[in-house]
Order: sequence, then C-alpha cells, then structure tokens
Amino acid sequence: MDAQVEEWKQRAEALKPTNPKQVEGPLSELNDHLTLRSYIVGYNLTDADTAVWTTLKANHVATSAFIKSGRMVNVARWFNFIADTAQPAIDLPTRAKGGAVDEGASYDIGLPDTEKGVVTRFPPEPSGYLHIGHAKAAYLNYYFAHVKYDGKMIVRFDDTNPSKEKQEYEDSILEDCKLLGVKYDQVTYTSDYFQDLYERCVQMIKDRKAYADDTPQEQLRKERENRIESSHRNDSVEDNLAHFEEMKKGSEEGTRWFVRAKIDMSSNNGAMRDPAIYRCNPQAHHRTGSTWKIYPTYDFACPIVDSIEGVTHALRTTEYNDRDPQYQWFITALSLRKVHNWNFSRMNFIRTLLSKRKLTKLVDSGKVWGWDDPRMATVRGIHRRGMTIPALQEFILKQGPSKNINLMDWTSFWATNKKFIDPVAARYTAVETNNKVTCTVMGAPEATRTEDKDVHAKNPELGKKKVVFSKNIILDQADAQSFADDEEITLMNWGNAIVRKKSFSMNPLNLIKSSDQKLITNIELELHLQGDVKTTAKKVTWLSTDQELVPITLYDFDFLITKDKLSEDDQLEDVLTEVTEFKTEALADCNVAELKKGDIVQFDRKGFFRIDQPMLHGGSVQAFQIPTGKK
Repeated sequence: MDAQVEEWKQRAEALKPTNPKQVEGPLSELNDHLTLRSYIVGYNLTDADTAVWTTLKANHVATSAFIKSGRMVNVARWFNFIADTAQPAIDLPTRAKGGAVDEGASYDIGLPDTEKGVVTRFPPEPSGYLHIGHAKAAYLNYYFAHVKYDGKMIVRFDDTNPSKEKQEYEDSILEDCKLLGVKYDQVTYTSDYFQDLYERCVQMIKDRKAYADDTPQEQLRKERENRIESSHRNDSVEDNLAHFEEMKKGSEEGTRWFVRAKIDMSSNNGAMRDPAIYRCNPQAHHRTGSTWKIYPTYDFACPIVDSIEGVTHALRTTEYNDRDPQYQWFITALSLRKVHNWNFSRMNFIRTLLSKRKLTKLVDSGKVWGWDDPRMATVRGIHRRGMTIPALQEFILKQGPSKNINLMDWTSFWATNKKFIDPVAARYTAVETNNKVTCTVMGAPEATRTEDKDVHAKNPELGKKKVVFSKNIILDQADAQSFADDEEITLMNWGNAIVRKKSFSMNPLNLIKSSDQKLITNIELELHLQGDVKTTAKKVTWLSTDQELVPITLYDFDFLITKDKLSEDDQLEDVLTEVTEFKTEALADCNVAELKKGDIVQFDRKGFFRIDQPMLHGGSVQAFQIPTGKK
C-alpha cells in the first residue's frame, strides 16, 4: 500500500501542466482508476489523495475544462467528495491548526488545552451492534483525534454488565469501526481495570464519599425524585465495607446491596443525587469469567479510566449534559488527572429505534432478520440497505459537533447517498413477473440481435452491457394499461413503436387497480424507428424474451415503527408497523446474472437497488431498493 501511495504522489506531477492537451491523458487515467473507488488507494484518506487533490485544486485549467465540465465523471465525484469530507485534513499542514474549516459545520469549538495534545475515546458497551447514533460519536472522535488535531483515539469497551454483553458484539463493533473508516490507535477494556476500580471504591467508602445501600428500587427512585436521603447514607465505614465485601463474594446477602457516591441529595441536578457506582451481579463475565461478582457503573468507571488512559477530551452526546458535573466530581474526589468534556447532539431520525434494548427485542423476537436487517438503523443495516460509507461520512461531518438537538427526516440522509451512487450505478432493466404483457414487435429483425451498449449513458468508463433485440418482448402491465390505441411510444434503448392491437382477459381477481379494467395479455407493436423520441409522452422499459432472463426479487421496506418520536410511556408492541416488507417478483436482463453481492445498480424507471443475494446456481437474485430522499 505504501508503494501505491508513493506512486500516486509521483503521478500527481503530471497533473500540474495548464495545457489541456498535456493534462488530459493523466486525468483520463485517474478517471479510469477511480471507477467504483472512493479513495485513490485503499478505503481511507491517504497522502495519495492529498497530493493529487491539492495539485488539481491549484490547476484551474484542469478543474474547469475537465472536472466542472463533467468530462471526467469519476474524478469530479472524487474531487467533490474529498472537498466535502477531507479538505480540513489536507489543509492542516499548510495552515495553523484551528483555522477555518469548510465542511458545512464548524469544527472550531474552542476545545481547551489542545496544544498539549489531544486524545479522544469511543467507549461503546458491547451489548449490541453499532447504530447510526454511535456512528456519529465514533466518527467525530476519530475526526478530532486524527484529522483536526493529529492526536490519538482509543476504542474502549465499557464491558461492565455481564448480563447483556457478548464477544460477538465486541467483534462486530470493531468491524463496523473499520467499515466507517474510523482509525483507532488502541483497543482497551474497562474490565482490564476492575481491580483498580474496586480499590478506588474502597477508598471512597473509607473517605466517607460512598456508602452501601439496599433501598428497594421503587423506593430509591421516589427518594431521589423528592431529594430524600437514604437511611444508610451515614452508616459507619465498617458497615459499608462489610456490605461491599458481601457484594464482592456474590452472596445472597450481597446481591441486595449496591454502592452509591455521596454527592448532594439536594442538588437540582438529579445526576448528582447520590448515584449508584457499584452493583452485584454473580453472572459470569465474558472476559473475566467468575473472578468478579461486582461491577462498576459506566458513570463511575468512565472518568477514572479516561484519566488513567490519558484521554484529554471526552467527546460524547448531549444526553450526558447533566452527568458532566458528576463526571468532574469523580475526577476531583479521586484526585485524578483532569479531562475536558464536550457534548454534541446525537443523530436522531423520525420513526427510528436507537434503543439497544428495543433493537435487541426486535432481533430476539424475529420481527427482523437480524442486527444487519435493512430496516434496522444499525451501521450494518443501513449499509446493507445501500448507504455508501463515503456518503455516511459526509453526512456525519456536515452535522458536525453542534449541540443543537433536532429530529431529522431520512430524506436528506438518503439524498446525500444518491449523489455518490448515481454517477457509478450501472443501469439494467427489470419487468414485473405478475401480469407481464407479451408483445410482438412488427418490423423487428427476424433473427435475434445483440448489441453492446453503455451500462451508464453518462459514464462510459463503467463498461458495456448486452441488449437483446427481437420480435418477442415483455412489458409491465401498468405501462400497457396506459397505452392508447395507435399511440406512439418509445421503447427505451431501441426507438419508437406504435401500439396497433391489444388483447384482453377479464380481471376476475382484481389483479389490477380498477375492477372495471381488463387485464392486457398481448400487444402488437409496429416499430417506427424514424419517430422522434422527444415527442413521445411514454418511455417504457422492455425485455426481449429471446435471452436468458434472470429471476429477481425486488424488496422495498417501510419504517419499523408508526410514530415519529416515541415517548417513555410507549410500549414497543403498540407502535410496531404491521407490514414492513414488500416483495415484487420480476425478470431482469441477462447481464444481471453477473452481478455480485453488494453491487449497487439502477433498474430503469424502478429505482436504485443493492444486490443482497447474487444469482447462485440458477437461483433468484435478491435486491433491496435504496431510498433516494424523495418523499
């Protein structure tokens, strides 16, 4: 990879000439290279992108004559993507850090003490797969550490709840971080610090800054709401240590108790009203086994481990606003090295579940296919639906580290994605199997003819596809229903034809929208290639049946829940959408048999799709429709 980067840094020199004839060849090579690529080398920004982008940016002849004009589609897509998502990383070496940034959001948020170095962390609990909310937290922590300040980022698993956590989730989180382009320097675990955390809790008890409590949960909730001190708040150090020891043993008595920090029960901030910091759980831990029966809470462990590991800035979502004073209280109470807090808004979308508990329930109940279900707002789910990683990165960066909280519509999210897939998605044809209409094309060649056509009319670099022409073709029923007698229509990628004769059958099963309509079974078309395609009102897709048509299932999906925003009182079962999966059986042109899993294509007049299951051993292809931001 290093050799490839060096090669492209050298090739950037060929892009400096301002003579169009001299620069056209090297630009054409770059354009070919960038077909289906987001970056010049690998899957993340490298010095290859930096060198080439800065060279082209300085060459106004190249940008105006070949990029802005649309002559180099792939170079233009890549150039704009780098400008939108990575320009700050490119510009930093040539200007003072902290200068103006142009990503659609301000990244000059006034983080203190950055001159002393920046270390961020992303601390997910391994109790589920990453969702879209986590994606923003992970990517912004990476961005500030590696792009904005050339620092360090830690991924630390907050593995303090053995009842919910699995190795499977840890593995998936690291894989998703790599998928997102999140570069981390170190992977750590809160469980590595269990002994240290235990000793610090003991010290807090001895210093009368923590105490053991066995108040029942409902009573505890009411006491905290009403700012009533626990009856155990002033128990002796000896009693508190004895209870903590029972918790450590995991005895029946120990499971009744938990430890609370003694902060301020009169505070207006509920997070400061003596929060729990340790609980007993005899269940085996997936990393430490049965060594421990007690586990720290996230709020207790996080500031301690942040300080120990050298984190300088704890960047997290605004749901932690009220807990920042608590975080700093632990730092002071335990005489720890200072860590700065900064909170940014989480990405919240309408009709979207981001609660791990609710997502887990959907998976366990079989309501969805798994954590990577295309209806799920997990990183894997939206990627499987067809969201590209460069588009996701751009969307996150444009949201930025703002604290403004809002409920977003998915339209802008998917519209961002369309900008990336439209220039590179190959075009194919599919006709719905149900009630397809057989047509005879008079004037077509007697012998079947095959021609090679551009797979994308505006991007010839993507290659060719086979288009088969013959007298025998099929059309969608909906198109046929719209034809008037003797109407001139356009057969896309062929030419005009005139509707001469239609054959009907009755519609006893209401297979079409109106019960008084008849089902069209056959049509005779008369080819009229001298006709002007610009004058026809209907441009329709078609397929010759004299080819190996590919059976394909086209999937579309609805939101999993019916409400834009759930309230605390909503029960999941009451807000689930009854039907969320829609399947259309179709036949596709012969080229579709060669598609691979993950390919993103467009079926003309049907939309963009991601191939989820390619054609295997004569089976059916499965494809998921990709939203494009249109309502």
